[in-house]
Amino acid sequence: MKILMFTWEFPPLISGGLGMACYGMVKALLALGIKIDLVLPTKEAVYFPLRQESDVDTLPAVFMDASMHRKYLNISFSSLQERLEYIGISGRPESYIQLDEIRDYLKEVKKETWQSVTTVKEEQELFADMTAHLIGDEDLIKKVQEYTLRAERFARELDYNLIHAHDWLTYPSGMLAKKISGRPLVVHIHATEFDRAGGPGDERVHKIEHSGMMYADKVIAVSKYTAQMIMSRYRIDTAKIKIVHNAFTLSEDIVLTKKRIFKGPTVLFLGRLTLQKGPDYYLEVAEKVIQAHPEARFIMAGTGDMSRKLLRRSASLKLKNKFLFTGFLNRNQVEDVLRASDIYMLPSVSEPFGISPLEAMAFGLTSIISKQSGVSEVVNHAFKIDFWDVDLMAETINHLIEQPEECRRIGFEGMQEVNAIRWHEAAEKIRLVYSVTLSEFIKKEIPER
Repeated sequence: MKILMFTWEFPPLISGGLGMACYGMVKALLALGIKIDLVLPTKEAVYFPLRQESDVDTLPAVFMDASMHRKYLNISFSSLQERLEYIGISGRPESYIQLDEIRDYLKEVKKETWQSVTTVKEEQELFADMTAHLIGDEDLIKKVQEYTLRAERFARELDYNLIHAHDWLTYPSGMLAKKISGRPLVVHIHATEFDRAGGPGDERVHKIEHSGMMYADKVIAVSKYTAQMIMSRYRIDTAKIKIVHNAFTLSEDIVLTKKRIFKGPTVLFLGRLTLQKGPDYYLEVAEKVIQAHPEARFIMAGTGDMSRKLLRRSASLKLKNKFLFTGFLNRNQVEDVLRASDIYMLPSVSEPFGISPLEAMAFGLTSIISKQSGVSEVVNHAFKIDFWDVDLMAETINHLIEQPEECRRIGFEGMQEVNAIRWHEAAEKIRLVYSVTLSEFIKKEIPER
């Protein structure tokens, strides 16, 4: 089985949990013998033919232009990083096409492909809705537009059995690939715009999410929480939805030994500083705990649109060096801060799943997670509290600080629990989704006698 997979994030191209989820998922699918042609938002027009587990770390690349690929093969790179930078995967890619060019091209694609005479009315409406909302001058929208344009060539020239697209950023590409190839489409919903925005959010994103899920043959939701969301908010047919929880697997060379930064108890927030993740609630909890335990230190690791607001709020509360902002952390720095912490807290307002709590628990941190999260469905050895209940969260942290042995015991039990949640099981479920989708597709293609 060969999959054409579109995703916006994959290590080292990461801005959130999506990248780590795709990494673990793809590695486990490769272990099952499934071949994957991975498409990322790179500077150059390349794809990554992944055939064995080790490929997720080396990312072998193929340029779509044969002459550029020959040139690439003749270059001797001193490191993996240098090779990936040559491809354009060192950071979040910028747009390399002018917006006017994109709009003109989209009109042609819409006319020639998406609204051809062979397209049924329902299909026309979905594509019209998607293209109408894939317009905007923001950097992110430009990047999605460019990524979608490239998808046409991948769809026409690569050989595959099924298409798998992750989150709204790649849904237009998945839809276009399905239309061009006639192959079935599976879309993976890791988070909805309702989750990210903590409310209505951007109408364009809602429309693209809705179009993608409606046009897909199957929709994989990362939790029951997310499945309920897409059924109630997007009116997606329940028969199309399959629930596959995420997992987390530590690398074999990870060092778990504690390496403290502070003498006192250390509490960690690790995630994007956005409304969805509840960083403002974390700050309010910190104020309450520090009043009772001035020896405690709170670390806020991550970046996001709430950074300045949180900095000002921390200053107004006079938390000083008891509340620390790290900014963006690379992979090694994330592991360092996990080894230095005792308690992890993520008071998400709406969390479809949440990979970082699993990661924290894998490092032995006692975790406090929001009841409004998908990860709460799969773990038992963690405190589950409503995101808005800052008093109960503060009381829980105070108790754990005052009872360090209990804190360590719960952390150890959580570590054992998370170590049993493997990507292999999730990959088996995804393989079953692939098989069922292909089987149904073949039945539709072969007329009954």
